[in-house]
Amino acid sequence: MATKAPITQDMLTIPRKLPEGGPTNIVGLTREQLREALIATGTPEKQAKMRAGQIWQWVYQKGVRDFDVMTNLAKDYRAKLASEFVIAVPEVVSRQVSADGTRKYLVRIAGGHEVEVVYIPEEGRGTLCISSQVGCTLTCSFCHTGTQKLVRNLTAGEIIGQVMLARDDLGEWPEPGRNPHDETRLLSNIVLMGMGEPLYNFENVRDAMKIAMDPEGISLSRRRITLSTSGVVPEIARTAEEIGCLLAVSFHATTDEVRDTLVPINKRWNIAELLDALKAYPKLSNSERITFEYVMLKDVNDSDEDARRLVNLIRGIPAKINLIPFNEWPGAPYKRSDQKRIRAFADIIYKAGYASPIRTPRGEDIMAACGQLKSATERARKSRKAIEAEAGL
Repeated sequence: MATKAPITQDMLTIPRKLPEGGPTNIVGLTREQLREALIATGTPEKQAKMRAGQIWQWVYQKGVRDFDVMTNLAKDYRAKLASEFVIAVPEVVSRQVSADGTRKYLVRIAGGHEVEVVYIPEEGRGTLCISSQVGCTLTCSFCHTGTQKLVRNLTAGEIIGQVMLARDDLGEWPEPGRNPHDETRLLSNIVLMGMGEPLYNFENVRDAMKIAMDPEGISLSRRRITLSTSGVVPEIARTAEEIGCLLAVSFHATTDEVRDTLVPINKRWNIAELLDALKAYPKLSNSERITFEYVMLKDVNDSDEDARRLVNLIRGIPAKINLIPFNEWPGAPYKRSDQKRIRAFADIIYKAGYASPIRTPRGEDIMAACGQLKSATERARKSRKAIEAEAGL
C-alpha cells in the first residue's frame, strides 16, 4: 500500500510577508529575490544588484540585524529599508545544555509553532542539526519526531534562521574590522537531520543551503552540509544538481518487510528503488560517499544476517554506515541493541570493507539525541501501548 502523496509546499509554507501586509523579512530571500524586492520598493534597477550585495554581507557575513548599522549605505536609504523590510530570525524560547556540552534550542516560528535545533560540539568542529518542517509526515516508528503530525514546512528564512540564531548563541559572528574567514568556526557543519523530511520541502531547503554556502555570507563548504532523507526517490538526483551537498539515507532495515514498519515511506519507494537512485546519484564518488544511517534496535534489525544483507545491498556504492544506538524516549516501542551486539554488527561491515562508526549518543539527558526531537508543546506522553498500536506492532 502506498503512502499518501506529500502535501505541496504552496499548501504548507507561509508567505515571506509578515502578517497583515507587514514588512518583508530579508532573511531567507535568495540574492535574486532580494534584488527584486529592492527594485519593487524603489531602489533603481541599476543599483539593485550592488545594494543587494551590500545588505547580504551585513546580514550573513556580519550578523547585523539593524539597518542603521549598515554604514556603507546612505542614511536616508537605510531609513527607507527599515520602513519596508525587517531582518528577523526565529525566537529562542528555551536553551538547554547537556552534561556533554550539547545545546538544544526550542525555537518559535511564525504562527506560534515550535521546532528544535541541536548544536553538537566536537574537537575541532561543531555540528548544527536543523529542522525543515514542523512535525513530520513519515511516522517512522522508532522516531519521537514521527509521533508529531506535520503542521507545515519551514520557510527558507526559518531554516537559515536556525543557523543564524545558533551563531548568535555561540558568539561567532566576526568582530568589527576582522576578516570573517579568520574566525574560528564553532559552527563548522550543518546536518539536515532535525524535525521533518527535507526532500518534502525541497525548494526552501535548497534556498536556505545556498545562503549558507554563499562565499560572501556564512560561507560553509557544500561538503560541510549533509542532507538526510528517508528515501524520497524522485528528489535525490535533484539534491545533487541543485544543492550539491553530501547525502545521508535513513536506511535502518535490510528487508522491505521490516523497513515498511520502521520507515513507512518504503511502501512508496522500496529498498530496490532507493538503491537504484543512490547508485545513479550524480555526486557519487569515493571522496563523497553516501552515509547509510542505521539505528540499532534490539531483536528487530541487529542480527548477523542483517549485517551481511546490508553489505550485499550496498555493494558497489561508495558508502559508510553510521550505526546509531537507539535513543529511547518515553513510550518508545523498541529497545537499544546491547553494545556487544552492535560491535559484532559493526565488525561484519568493517571486514566487508566499509567504514562502520558507532555513533556516540549526545545530549540524551536533554532529549537532544538522534530521533528524540519533538517540540515541547507537542510532547504529550503517550502510553507505550498506544504508540505500539500506532506502529502496528
